Amino acid sequence: MHNDLNRSSRRRTFEIFAIIVAVAIIAAFAATIHRVDTRQISSDLPPGTIGLAHPHPPLDKAPGEAVK
Repeated sequence: MHNDLNRSSRRRTFEIFAIIVAVAIIAAFAATIHRVDTRQISSDLPPGTIGLAHPHPPLDKAPGEAVK
């Protein structure tokens, strides 16, 4: 009888743990989906870019030359 009680207690603990993990996963998923930005990127960007970087002008120095 003592063995059955121990087994039942372990099973109940596992069930509670599984419920807590499931709730945490659902909460993380909901928080992540809430923060996703679904706006479209404008069509004036060159193909293959995502619009985060901007082109920089070339440097006015040769390699090894000190910056003026």
